[in-house]
Amino acid sequence: MKHQIFSLACITASVASLAGAASAADPAHPVVVELFQSQGCSSCPPANANVLAIADRPDVLALSFGVTYWDSLGWKDTFASPGFTSRQWDYAHGFGHDGVFTPQVVINGRRDGVGIDRAELQRLIVAGDRGDTGPALSVKGTNIVIAAAPARQNADVWLVRYDPRIVQVPIRRGENGGRTLPHKNVVRELTRLGQWHGGAETLALPRSTDPALRTAILVQNQGGGSILAAARI
Repeated sequence: MKHQIFSLACITASVASLAGAASAADPAHPVVVELFQSQGCSSCPPANANVLAIADRPDVLALSFGVTYWDSLGWKDTFASPGFTSRQWDYAHGFGHDGVFTPQVVINGRRDGVGIDRAELQRLIVAGDRGDTGPALSVKGTNIVIAAAPARQNADVWLVRYDPRIVQVPIRRGENGGRTLPHKNVVRELTRLGQWHGGAETLALPRSTDPALRTAILVQNQGGGSILAAARI
């Protein structure tokens, strides 16, 4: 399917319903806020600023993914990866969208929106919270241990490595040409480690090649589905 770039006017209707808020997240069960953006997108800096503002909250796991479909429009995103674009397309299919757009925030794989309005972002975080549900995650030695859960699941286990530092990126061309944009929690590695089907599971934890990166584990329903569990390790 051909990539599409939607204007903000076209994507306003895509903001999901905010009804049915769950219990609040906590550091042991952080709400996962994924931002899909491009350095070549002039609408992205406000959403990036909003996500950056909550990135240090202990109850939030904020992750910034650079997508590739803006790369031919004047500026190639320095952090973009085809795998991140594919992840956004999985969400597009899961939410029933006709295409992908930037900026986009996805909350626990359950809600999505544009993210340029801070109040809207907070409403989405509350609406998409999964509470303290999901399997317990822990690390024992060099292994990730996922506890059993009552119901059978068909979920993927993802390893995410991201840079917690603020990185200032000077943009030379394109819509943001001449600006220097801050980035934080930029995802540098996204690796599918295996599957979890509801029983107790142990998976090997790959060694990090960059000690500056932090690591998180996501247990997520397949095909851009809901995130069942998340942990920083």
